[in-house]
Amino acid sequence: MTDFDLARAFAALDDESALRLVSLKIAAGLDPLAVVKELQTGMDFFSEQCRSGNIFISDLILAGDLFERCMKHLQPRLNGNPASENQPAMVIGTVKGDIHNLGKDIAVVLLKASGFKVHDLGINVQPEAFVQKLKETGAGLLGLSGLITPSFDSMKTTVQAVDSAGLRERVKIIIGGGAVSDLACRYCGADAFCTDAIQGLEWCKMAVSGLKP
Repeated sequence: MTDFDLARAFAALDDESALRLVSLKIAAGLDPLAVVKELQTGMDFFSEQCRSGNIFISDLILAGDLFERCMKHLQPRLNGNPASENQPAMVIGTVKGDIHNLGKDIAVVLLKASGFKVHDLGINVQPEAFVQKLKETGAGLLGLSGLITPSFDSMKTTVQAVDSAGLRERVKIIIGGGAVSDLACRYCGADAFCTDAIQGLEWCKMAVSGLKP
């Protein structure tokens, strides 16, 4: 059972092997975040294939279903904080024009397990919907997800909508996805970017703790 057996099984959509390996790794006492990292490595295969147009939507649906079933085994072992009035709140979603959700869903699971109150708006989210939810919840964090490069324009438009609504000074914004970069972050006007859900989680933790990410 090597470090990348699970990633390979996930990338091959080998349900039986992937679920068996998750159970074995849990039984062996591995850090649940390390197991999530292996699942994300497998998911990265789909990100690359999506960008090159080599897989179908049906494959993404199957990958999402497999991920959810793997996480059912892992989630009880991820250390979460009890709900409280002081829970940091975050709004997150895949931006308008993009329907990819695997990376976002991993981030949501990790954020919730780490004590964040997450408002997940789903996929293909209009800028106005992000703004409305930020107003409703008073959340100080906004996560914008997107896999395809045209999503950068939607991310930029969303950041501008947050600014126009007078919320930008109190809301920190992070963009995420396989194609994002420092250049994309600056283009969109976000505060940070991540290509890794665990990296994004650490940034959010620092952001709410008052440290400069």
